[in-house]
Amino acid sequence: MNDAEPTAVPLRQAADARLEQMLADIRRLVEVESPSSDYEAVARGAAEVAQLAAERLDLKTDGVTAETLTDEGVTHVRIRFGSSDPRVLLVNHQDTVWPIGTLARKPFAHEDGVLRGPGVFDMLTGVVMSIHAAALLQEADEDLTGLSIVVTGDEEVGSATGRRLLLDEGRSARAAFVMEGAIGERGDLKIARKGTADWQVHVHGRAAHAGLDPEKGINAGIALGQLLPHIEALGDPQAGTTVTPTIISAGTTTNTVPDLATVAVDGRATSVAEQERTDQQIRALTSPVEGTRVEVTGGIRKPPMERAAGEQLFRQAEKLAGELGIDVPAGREVGGASDGNYTAAAGIPTLDGLGAVGDGAHAEHEHALSAYIAPRTALLAALIRANL
Repeated sequence: MNDAEPTAVPLRQAADARLEQMLADIRRLVEVESPSSDYEAVARGAAEVAQLAAERLDLKTDGVTAETLTDEGVTHVRIRFGSSDPRVLLVNHQDTVWPIGTLARKPFAHEDGVLRGPGVFDMLTGVVMSIHAAALLQEADEDLTGLSIVVTGDEEVGSATGRRLLLDEGRSARAAFVMEGAIGERGDLKIARKGTADWQVHVHGRAAHAGLDPEKGINAGIALGQLLPHIEALGDPQAGTTVTPTIISAGTTTNTVPDLATVAVDGRATSVAEQERTDQQIRALTSPVEGTRVEVTGGIRKPPMERAAGEQLFRQAEKLAGELGIDVPAGREVGGASDGNYTAAAGIPTLDGLGAVGDGAHAEHEHALSAYIAPRTALLAALIRANL
């Protein structure tokens, strides 16, 4: 028997005993709708998270605080243990992609071990798990000095302000655990994420009446159509780089030669070098149609979370899961980005996907499996303890 086993068993039992309360707390957060674009709704969601933390954690302990912070209208939550710079950062967000009113047609439900409701998987279950993992360790009289739980309010729209808070909190951190949902219903963890870029390619032509004098026009739509294969060809499948034209628009009326055509382009890359290459090459595009010109806006959005950033923490999670007697999760690389991309790029060892096990982020079938909530909360508590 190794040294960790005597403490692992009580930790798992304590997490199991909290399951009903965690389920009630998930429902409580789901029922406060908080779409990213509605700052008042995000503020209400943040206040509810802060209140929940105040109820579940012992804030009478010296140096423990749960506060809301507002930056450019966006409200975030920071729960700190001790006054020293954080060493362990739990990365969460409570904003969702679901508009106000979704709850009326898609209410919270827990049936046959499946939780449903807007934001239940992405990522309100992870927020509740973060709070309860800290509460578990407080109950066990663990010293949590150096732990910081951050719950941002703008992750779904790029973390313009949340990023500043996370990187400020993580300046001295030696581990960041991202509470986004796990991969699939086996609950695999995310050990690498692609970086993202969003460009808009605008082709400018010249308008003219399509019936009276079409020859005087220069059709921007035709020029963009010829340019699309060149845009997609900037990807490199062998390097894991994708450059994908998505939303396309052109013209203003049915009887006018379009003087403007635009395509949104999604870029994904596994390395900073690939991000920089695609950004340079898309900006160097020229139109194949004489008389038109290309303008590119947007750019690199999130850096990649490279595998090296989370490899050691993943091996630690494997070991601790075995000691807790729970299924050992696999580690996988994914194309989507999260705030873990920012912490990893800042040099903070980062492990992602420690939140809900389920599926359907941003989709109608969004759900979380309740059987995994207590075991994964115990795993999170063990990871916190091991890294403080």
